[in-house]
Amino acid sequence: MFRNYLKIAWRNLSRNRVFSLINIVGLAVGLACFLLIALYVRDELRYDRHHQQADQIYRMTRTFLSQDQTVSLRLCSVAPPFGPLVKSDFPEATQVVRMLQNTGQVRYGEHVFTEQNMFFAEANIFKLFTYAVVSGSPDQALVNPFSVMLSRPMAEKYFGQQDRIAGSPLGKTLRLNQQFELTVTGVYEPQPAQAHMHPDFLISFATLNDPRVYGREGLRTNWGNNSFSTYLLLPKQYDISRMEKAFPAFQNKHVPAYQGQKASSYSLLGLQKLTDIHLRSHTDDEIEPGGDIRYVYLFSAIGLFILLIACINYMNLATARSAGRAKEVGLRKVIGAVRGQLIGQFLSESVLLAILSLGIAIVLLLLGLPLMNDLTHKQLLFSQLLDPVFVVMLVGVTALTGLVAGSYPAFFLTAFQPIAVLKGQVASALKNGRLRQVLVIMQFGIAVALIISTAVVFSQLRYIQHYNLGYQKDQVVILPVFADSTLNYEAIKQELKRSTTIADAARSSRVPSGRLLDSQDAAIVLNDSLTPSRVTIKMLAVDHEFIPTYALKLAAGRNFSRAYATDDSAGFILNETAVKLLGWNSPQQAIGKVFRYAGQKGQIIGVTTDFHFESLHQQVAPLVLFLSPRNYNYLSVHVAAGQLAPGLAHVESVWKRYFPDRPFSYQFLDERFGRLYATEQTQQTLFGIFAGIAILISCLGLFGLSIFMAEQRTKEIGVRKVLGASVSGLVALLAKDLLKLVLIAIVVASPLAWMAMRQWLTGFAYPTPISPWVFVLTGVGAVLVAFLTVAYQSIKAALMNPVKSLKTE
Repeated sequence: MFRNYLKIAWRNLSRNRVFSLINIVGLAVGLACFLLIALYVRDELRYDRHHQQADQIYRMTRTFLSQDQTVSLRLCSVAPPFGPLVKSDFPEATQVVRMLQNTGQVRYGEHVFTEQNMFFAEANIFKLFTYAVVSGSPDQALVNPFSVMLSRPMAEKYFGQQDRIAGSPLGKTLRLNQQFELTVTGVYEPQPAQAHMHPDFLISFATLNDPRVYGREGLRTNWGNNSFSTYLLLPKQYDISRMEKAFPAFQNKHVPAYQGQKASSYSLLGLQKLTDIHLRSHTDDEIEPGGDIRYVYLFSAIGLFILLIACINYMNLATARSAGRAKEVGLRKVIGAVRGQLIGQFLSESVLLAILSLGIAIVLLLLGLPLMNDLTHKQLLFSQLLDPVFVVMLVGVTALTGLVAGSYPAFFLTAFQPIAVLKGQVASALKNGRLRQVLVIMQFGIAVALIISTAVVFSQLRYIQHYNLGYQKDQVVILPVFADSTLNYEAIKQELKRSTTIADAARSSRVPSGRLLDSQDAAIVLNDSLTPSRVTIKMLAVDHEFIPTYALKLAAGRNFSRAYATDDSAGFILNETAVKLLGWNSPQQAIGKVFRYAGQKGQIIGVTTDFHFESLHQQVAPLVLFLSPRNYNYLSVHVAAGQLAPGLAHVESVWKRYFPDRPFSYQFLDERFGRLYATEQTQQTLFGIFAGIAILISCLGLFGLSIFMAEQRTKEIGVRKVLGASVSGLVALLAKDLLKLVLIAIVVASPLAWMAMRQWLTGFAYPTPISPWVFVLTGVGAVLVAFLTVAYQSIKAALMNPVKSLKTE
């Protein structure tokens, strides 16, 4: 019986090649998109799950509050004393590991590299996290100070692949920052791509005890340096709210009061589950950029919607074609076929079509994977589809798609009595197609919503790219510099500016496009006494040339000047936001006022106009600029207009003269700025691609329906032509019913898309308004595409010889 089902199914598909091709292509594209998105979602949800104890590992967080109890800073790292104190006060924390990320220069022989992913890590790290250790002892490798373990790629980079095979990196030394010798004690496989951090170097945490590095006393008493990632191993099914409720008392017990305030009044400790970090942690200092669970939900919905559109196509066309098979069903029932057999026949055709579509979908998936990887910067592989869970899901989705797509014609058509079928009552009901109309509205509504979403994302990104940030970001080159008392950086800057290719150069603690993570206590004069500010003022250490290098504008006062010796220790420049929040009515009113910051008393000498140091996801923060050479970490070089190539060559020559042992590595500020919105750029591209695919599948369905409608109305068209109807009139007659459905879809989808994108725009501190033209142009475009889709078949039907038309039926 089953073989008979398949034989008849294949004959029906072969007999109606156009409809079969439309269905197979539509389903194949829908399945391919669904599979691509499923791979992406699977990858996002598997972050950090390779650790054997992943469900028991938690990371400590610290949130700082301003005087008015508003959040001023969210950190995923804490002060160094917290680790051992948590271990002693909370026995349920069976393992506590502290890690400190670092950037440094590493030398081996003549090779010198600047490395970003260096971590000081406590010796028990392997009792918490799962690492595949290639050589060395996991229990002893990080016990002694100045020992280091390397990831396998780093071992090959410095010692060569043949050394790794022989195990010879062990015992060799690397020189760090021209100061310390690190002994290699082990090699490990790198963490997989689905990890929230990827250490290339693991340096013994005991190294920090050395006073030249950090100092043992600092690790015990420094509550201000919240840079230490601290991980806890807790029992299975542990209720973390128990520990979080005890954290306020824990802080007050150990952390000294600050200006008469208990620690729990200005900072909050929390815990994050390791497997939640990638998608649900959005602190201000993540180790690596993370994902967003909202995008996982969004793309999951898009994948399901596209698959739904493909199913709708089949249901529409299958239902339409069912009208031609009504008598076949009636005759089968008359000669003894039961309803179950007929349902099996229809569903077998649908499942067969879904299986054929799956084969084509896999080919499309293989072709689309490289593009998906380029867009998402992932390493999605077809082999991941061979995971048993994924295979079961794939087979289930294919079968479900076929069953759902063929369910309506199967159950609806077979429910009628044979006499009703043979009298044509079923065919008449099927031709009315109320359900088909609803389904067309659904599929075009989804496509229109995706197009509107794409347009809004594009508009917001364009708005960001052309937004006046308040500073010069083009042709600014950023170079990392290190504190070194033997170097005269002022002489280096003057050497850079000797060339006409360099407009200016400056040093600072941070550079625009980064985060403002540093702040100290501030105070102003109120009622003739210094009163602590209730607002957290962020800090930026700069030199005299920072403001002209970045072309910042002054709203009042002056820049730092070497003519005023007091500027070095007692001069402060605020931004307009800080002035407003501190209570002054205008920038001019703040000039000359007494101001204390970080314990240093001075006066305000200038006020800058607001500039967007951070991304446009954040509001402009209140900011103070002051001179502090010991905090400078970056050198910013503004290359003159039109002089980029010779300017870079000059900067490199000066760099090599003063830093012969340091590699010349730089970044362009505008590229750093662009990376702030990499997620949105990817989202825009994927939205556009999937919206186009949704429209393509929908148009395939419309094309099939237009063929069906033209066939059903062939005799009517012939009569109308004999009576004098024009071709344009007939085209309009055939197209209007389908275009009416597209218009309804636009009306329904537009407000839903507007609400969704308005919510999306709340993630930006400076959103662009959603223009009505987005909806107008999307609507016009959708109607035009739909009209062109049905016009071909309508024109073909209208041009048919009326004699042939009248001979039909």
